[in-house]
Amino acid sequence: MPSRNRKLVPEARAALDRFKYEVANEIGVNLKQGYNGDLTARQAGSIGGNMVKKMIQQVEQSMAGK
Repeated sequence: MPSRNRKLVPEARAALDRFKYEVANEIGVNLKQGYNGDLTARQAGSIGGNMVKKMIQQVEQSMAGK
C-alpha cells in the first residue's frame, strides 16, 4: 500500500513553513527554526488557527472575485 503522507507538491512544504513564520510573527509568537518545545499549547494553537483563518479568507476572497 502506498504511503498516504507523500507530498504531491514538494514546494508546498516550504510555502507552508514561510506562511507559518509569517503568521507567528504577526501574532507576536517567537517561532524559531527547528525545535519549538518551549511554546505553550495556546501559542502553537494560535499559529495553526490563524493560518486556517487566513487561508479561508483567501479562498472566500477569490470566490467573491469570480
